[in-house]
Amino acid sequence: MTTPVALRHQAEQEASRLPPLLARAEHLAGTVLLGDHGRRRSGLGDDFWQYRPLRPGDSLRQIDWRRSAKGDDQFIREREWQIAQSVLVWVDRAASMRFASSKKLPTKADRARLLTLATSILLIRGGERVGLTGWTLPPRRGDVQILRLAEAFSADDPTDYAEPEARGMLPHARALFVSDFLGDIGPVEAALTKAADRGVRGVLLQVLDPSEEEFPFQGRTIFESVGGSLAHETLKAGELRERYLDKLARRKDHLDQLCRATGWQFSTHHTGNSAQSALLWIYRAMEGSTR
Repeated sequence: MTTPVALRHQAEQEASRLPPLLARAEHLAGTVLLGDHGRRRSGLGDDFWQYRPLRPGDSLRQIDWRRSAKGDDQFIREREWQIAQSVLVWVDRAASMRFASSKKLPTKADRARLLTLATSILLIRGGERVGLTGWTLPPRRGDVQILRLAEAFSADDPTDYAEPEARGMLPHARALFVSDFLGDIGPVEAALTKAADRGVRGVLLQVLDPSEEEFPFQGRTIFESVGGSLAHETLKAGELRERYLDKLARRKDHLDQLCRATGWQFSTHHTGNSAQSALLWIYRAMEGSTR
């Protein structure tokens, strides 16, 4: 039989990674936007949007008589469109994301999880439904959903590189994929193509460590994947720099072209840069993906 002390210790161990992530995401989200954002165009909703003059075809029941009484013209009171939309998120939890070139920098996984959860908080607080790609966590609203997302993001994947989950794509939903996208490009192409076929638009954010952009290595160097399945030793690392940077540039261009072809938006974020600026870009890009 499990004692209360042992049970509490186990629960604390399980929850030890969750509260800091959630607290940091809540704080980061709060620095970008507070309150409901609405859809910023007229439609079904409770909030006032604007007055406009009566046009042919409008029903007389739509007239706002109090506003119209102020002059000779008749006006319609429009409300802001606030229909909740489903947003599907996928954050890479594979071993390649657990890399940081310096103890002063967060791992790619830490930054990716923080940005994805903060984005989810903003969207849910704005009235949207957010869930995971696949069928493990369908889009929902509320603080309980935020806790579920935080718990899901905190789990690690033992594989070196992860593939985007493209199942369960709801027609005409929005999506957010966050990864270093350094693995096989094929599954990424398949996921975005499938999403586009279902009318899903979204945002692709590539998260990289500064050293992965600069390649500052010289002399004898052993390159090893975080998961340990891949390793390469060289005596002249500096000679690999030009080829590496060219390959990285081609990968970025491929991702950008893929997003353009499928109606998505693409950007690269470095862990040495501000998380707030990245979150603001994601949020604006997600808003732009509805247009």
